[in-house]
Amino acid sequence: MADPTRPLPNLVPQPDGSWTGRTVLTPTAFTTRGRFTLPPSKVIPVIVVPGIMGSNLRAATSPAKRANKALSPGEAAWRAPNGKFEGLKTARKWRELTPKVRQKILDPDTLEVDARGDIHLPLEARNYGLSEAEARLLRWGEVHWDSYGALLYGLHVGLNHTFDMDPLDNVRVICRHWRDVIACDPARWGVRTTEKITETELEKHAQYYFPVYACGYNWLESCEVSAKQLRRRIERTIAFWTESKRSCEKVILVTHSMGGLVARACAKQIPERILGVVHGAMPALGAPVCYRRIACGTEKWSPTNGKVDNMKAEAVADILGTQPETTMAVMGTSPGVLELLPNHRYPQPWLHLNIVSRVNNKDVSRGVVHLPVGNPYDLYRDLDSWYRMVDPALADPARKYHGDENAVRGAIGMAIDQAEHFHRNMLDTYYHPNTYAFYGADPEQMAFGAIHWVARDPGKGGVFTEANLRSATRAGYGQGGGRKVRVEGRSELHFVPARQDAAGDGTVPQQSGAGPRGQAGQVFDMRGFDHQDAYNHDAVLLLTQHLIVKLVQKMP
Repeated sequence: MADPTRPLPNLVPQPDGSWTGRTVLTPTAFTTRGRFTLPPSKVIPVIVVPGIMGSNLRAATSPAKRANKALSPGEAAWRAPNGKFEGLKTARKWRELTPKVRQKILDPDTLEVDARGDIHLPLEARNYGLSEAEARLLRWGEVHWDSYGALLYGLHVGLNHTFDMDPLDNVRVICRHWRDVIACDPARWGVRTTEKITETELEKHAQYYFPVYACGYNWLESCEVSAKQLRRRIERTIAFWTESKRSCEKVILVTHSMGGLVARACAKQIPERILGVVHGAMPALGAPVCYRRIACGTEKWSPTNGKVDNMKAEAVADILGTQPETTMAVMGTSPGVLELLPNHRYPQPWLHLNIVSRVNNKDVSRGVVHLPVGNPYDLYRDLDSWYRMVDPALADPARKYHGDENAVRGAIGMAIDQAEHFHRNMLDTYYHPNTYAFYGADPEQMAFGAIHWVARDPGKGGVFTEANLRSATRAGYGQGGGRKVRVEGRSELHFVPARQDAAGDGTVPQQSGAGPRGQAGQVFDMRGFDHQDAYNHDAVLLLTQHLIVKLVQKMP
């Protein structure tokens, strides 16, 4: 009987083209053999680009950046919580922070990516020679583990283990996880049929080594800045493998949410360096929930959530801010956040002012004003209407702009200008030629396809028209993000934001997620996952591996 074997840590590439590995000497009585696995010499790095709030941030240590007013250099500024206990603890912490402190901590100009985030490898990782030290070299600590850990680890194991030898028959067999990919019902991917992976395609796939990297970015800055950082990461990664005497020409990008916008802008600059892109849950046309959260605070529930999911939503709202004074202080001047607003290609109108009247003992809702009409960025630049997205009086509690209202208005306008520039000039309709995309189209994961401000007619004889509602004046803020409005100086209405109204993934509505249709090689409209947890869904992980194999076939 052959001696048992144990996997040793993954080999490390050397500049002369060789590989080196480390192990330790053991007593002669210890007969278990160590096993190194020699990777192929052809390399296709896979880089995971996370969504908004999926990158860990810290106070800048670089002298090129301004000092953070609330944190010491290197101190953690943003870490999305991992696990229920940490989630409750984080929600409690942020709930107690004032808008002033929030603005100081999350000042885009003072932050940088923090690679020290949690990494929780499963015990079985040792069977594949993967250590936490190697995971940190791959930059996995830059991103939120609960959202992307399963994806990073699953791709690391799955992409680099294609065939096994059957111990009984001593013949080559396809690894179990690839058999699961092949056997997956296309209906779980939202399509009737799709071209299954063949053994011949897997043979070509097995000719490559796939190191799996993460690439975090400062999601408060413009996606244009983040795209340049991603480009540098791609170029450095290819250079590293080339200098190690490996054949490495292109990378594959796997994106989530806002990361898709970053990746598209990057791919437009260096399409020849990218073999292909897999976009997941991307707000391709923007998301009205962005307006809703800035203008009203973060929603605490959804009509399709169960009790546990609504408790989670309430914790998320505590972290992001439940009132407009907390959300505007951070989001109102952040180009990155504003680049998630519905862009010039989102179906119009999507902002509605509704009056509910009592007719024959029934409530009847009447849409009176429908916006935007034409350029949506003009709606965002409107800082005076009662339905304005950003109130300059709430956007600078930390007095970053020294109490100068004109300076605050200028900062808001500049951030919106950056968003419009990014949408129109950096992206518009561009997608890399080799693109796949999936999105949520689930009626059980409702999102905001439109925003409805709703007020009840007080029944005092007032007549409400488009003209007098648009020219009405704000009389104050109400509970739940509502606004008190005075019409023609007489009637007072209390407008509140209505609930979610469209199928989606809880955050991105299906009409935005479907944006790549006609531009991508194939688009998958899926069910069963929440936006932030998209890559924790087993069907999504199987689809991602399936699509990567299809992209590899495009290599000459």
